[in-house]
Amino acid sequence: MDLGIKGKHAIVCASSKGLGRACAISLAENGVSVVINGRDQKALDATARDIESKYDVQITPVQGDVSTPEGQRALLEACPNPDILINNNGGPPFKDFRELDREAMLAGVTMNMITPIELIQAVIDGMVERRFGRIVNITSLSVKMPIPGLDLSSGARAGLTSFLAGVAPKVAEYNVTINNVLPGFFLTDRQNAALNKAMSERGLSLEEAIAERAESVPAKRFGDPAEFGEVCAFLCAAQAGYITAQNLLIDGGRFPGAF
Repeated sequence: MDLGIKGKHAIVCASSKGLGRACAISLAENGVSVVINGRDQKALDATARDIESKYDVQITPVQGDVSTPEGQRALLEACPNPDILINNNGGPPFKDFRELDREAMLAGVTMNMITPIELIQAVIDGMVERRFGRIVNITSLSVKMPIPGLDLSSGARAGLTSFLAGVAPKVAEYNVTINNVLPGFFLTDRQNAALNKAMSERGLSLEEAIAERAESVPAKRFGDPAEFGEVCAFLCAAQAGYITAQNLLIDGGRFPGAF
């Protein structure tokens, strides 16, 4: 399927690894030039080389922490007028809510709520003017189904969801969409903390820990990041202009609700 976005330009935050990387790959496969981002220069450069070796598009690596003003400026200097923005960022580590002090809570809200809002503020008027814009925010299943130990991440991402629910309708008439994608269990570095905890507490092997966690998913497996990337790319398609202010679960059926 031709997504109608060949020649567009995208910023994909936190995309040297994991789900962000998968999104960058899927966009590049569809002819989009992508600015990728990460804090680890070695991983970032390796991802850039890998994508450029497969697809005839420009991949621009920008090293930096997207939660900082300096990191955001660097991204926008590399791509001042993006047609597509994929907001992604690391989240707070697993921790009992009693252990969270004010500094940790402010850092979590900055990472998972304030940062994507700031980037949207920076790019949305240009998208409106050009009558094309696709903004996808990678949030989490925990927005709908809180996960013990990820209370700060859940709260910040839920705040982002509610904030943008009021923004999306204001720009829909200009062919600018804002959607959220809520991943469940995917085999990325983000899962390591939970898997390591199961391994250490119950003496499980990595394979056993993965199998145990997958049992809670109706699909009985973890998601493949490539599956996630393809969904993200579709939400950026020309044909997806009538989809906005939505929260799309990609969780193998784990969320038990009807809505």
